[in-house]
Amino acid sequence: RLIFTCCHPALEEKTRIALTLRSLCGLTTAQVAAVFLDAEPTMGQRLSRARAKIAAARIPFVLPRPEDLPDRLNSVLTTVYLIFTAGYAQGPQTGSDLCDEAIFLARLLAQLAPDEPEVEAALALLLLTHARAPARTGAGGQTLPPARQDRRLWDPALLGEGEALLDQAVARRKPGPFQLKAAIAALHCAEDGPDWPQIAALYARLQDFEPTPVVALNHAVALAEAGHPAMALALVQRLSAELADYQPFHAVQADLLVRTGQFPDARRAYATAIRLAASGADRAFLQARLAALE
Repeated sequence: RLIFTCCHPALEEKTRIALTLRSLCGLTTAQVAAVFLDAEPTMGQRLSRARAKIAAARIPFVLPRPEDLPDRLNSVLTTVYLIFTAGYAQGPQTGSDLCDEAIFLARLLAQLAPDEPEVEAALALLLLTHARAPARTGAGGQTLPPARQDRRLWDPALLGEGEALLDQAVARRKPGPFQLKAAIAALHCAEDGPDWPQIAALYARLQDFEPTPVVALNHAVALAEAGHPAMALALVQRLSAELADYQPFHAVQADLLVRTGQFPDARRAYATAIRLAASGADRAFLQARLAALE
């Protein structure tokens, strides 16, 4: 009941995440503020306003009715996924491992909503991604993409559980966005390396559910890896206005400019990506790519 209250659609996305971390994951206000790089008093005011809004709007402290579950459930799953991605980007620097907290919440949802394929798929997505965590950083402190990681460091138990949950979800024949995301994560873990044409096809399908610029960017990456860098670059350049402040956009653009032989523009894109990088590991990876280009 509490997780559905924290993630009510009446609250904005940032507030849902903050309230979930504070109320369900036990983080202090200072730790929640650190997730968003906010001052503690500012975050305290946000949390207070959220509680006041819940009271004023009389948001019920109940599980949604069956007919209301699909819309509310996607909001909850998205909040849990965003908590995971914040942990994935930051590591345990906030004093709590947000990836572990998100997996805890996903497991709780799996108990609350058994036989729900999107919940099973969301948990599968987190497990398949987290299984690669020990191999994410190379010896030089650089972020490594899955294809360059040491597979011996991957967690086989998490991989097996994630794949079994995904199979279980798909077998229910009720497709949804988290099933597509989990399938993409599973293809990244394939024994013979990522199946890029299939990943590109899944991202194209995901855009039917989530027509966002970030999904379009990931689709472009998959197209480039599948052997179509010029097509991918054309797609990416259409996103420049919407993703001007999004660091991965500039990293992807830089890589595609290199692939298509536009080296001066690639250098500028790498410089922007390095400036916007949120972690030292990502910065080291991009600096190495720029140095190799030089």
